[in-house]
Amino acid sequence: MRSPRPTLPVLVAATAVLLTGCVAEEPEEGGAAAEQYPTEDITLYVPYAPGGPTDLAARTVGDCLAADLGVTVVAENREGASGALGMQAMIQGGNDGYSLSLIAVPASATNPLQGEDVGYTNEDYVPIAAVTEIPSVLAVGQGSRFPDARALFAEAEQTAGQVDVGVPGATTSQAMELRRLAEEYGVELSLVPFTGNAEMTTALLGGNVDAVFINASRDVLQNIETGQFVPLAISPEERVDYLPDVPTLAELGYPELTNSVSVFGLAAPAGTPDPVLQTLEDGVSACLEKPEVIETLGDQYVPDEFIGRDAFQARIDEIVEVYGPLLQE
Repeated sequence: MRSPRPTLPVLVAATAVLLTGCVAEEPEEGGAAAEQYPTEDITLYVPYAPGGPTDLAARTVGDCLAADLGVTVVAENREGASGALGMQAMIQGGNDGYSLSLIAVPASATNPLQGEDVGYTNEDYVPIAAVTEIPSVLAVGQGSRFPDARALFAEAEQTAGQVDVGVPGATTSQAMELRRLAEEYGVELSLVPFTGNAEMTTALLGGNVDAVFINASRDVLQNIETGQFVPLAISPEERVDYLPDVPTLAELGYPELTNSVSVFGLAAPAGTPDPVLQTLEDGVSACLEKPEVIETLGDQYVPDEFIGRDAFQARIDEIVEVYGPLLQE
């Protein structure tokens, strides 16, 4: 015997219960994909030329993440415009976690502050984690007419803009600090921007510039060891143990010039789901604990304390505050 049909109020109530259940189980937009991330290959843009410290950091961490996450991480160089081309490519790749970039702070943060359209703003990306911190070294070539930093700065004071110094891009910390050297201390150098360490090294050894203010990465340290580069000054507030005889800019009478430390780290387009960012942040943290990764990156360059999303964002905010007024003059 068939059961009688339910009355209309009962049907309405039952339908409401079913709809409520469906709504409750409906995942947030992109939520399921984010929870399953990653399921396909990741592109990691490198905004500088192959062979430099940025390239090394990207490929080392990319390979580690690939092994841990079980997908391929393809490192793709997009050098030019002080890193802006790489940032543009990352942002255009979408915010699903499959388009990332290795950013070089402060260059990535200072590019949008120049008053020119560089294709992105500091609101268009989010930092994930820092990978390395590399100070800058002011160096000359073997046989230079400058025996020390004081001699170089003295000539620059007497012949404003006549001493040529190579820097890795017009908006890098190296360029910004030397602009501050002119504005705050009256020592005006002629800045010559290059796309990376390889170009700067060729220019210095070829006598095309008088000096370079360059990341003190392994390739530079090797040139110092062989005598091709002669270090005159180092950028951090305190001397570094791997160049113990090189004075800081602060020691030489420029106490404000301590910010030229390049921080290389991963970033993603704004709007990337939080679970994806967390997966990547945890992945970088795990990679930086691995001896083989530390050895490849250089123990002296891996931060003593992990710099995750919040701390990395705070570093970027500080750079914007310090260099923003200088760039917008």
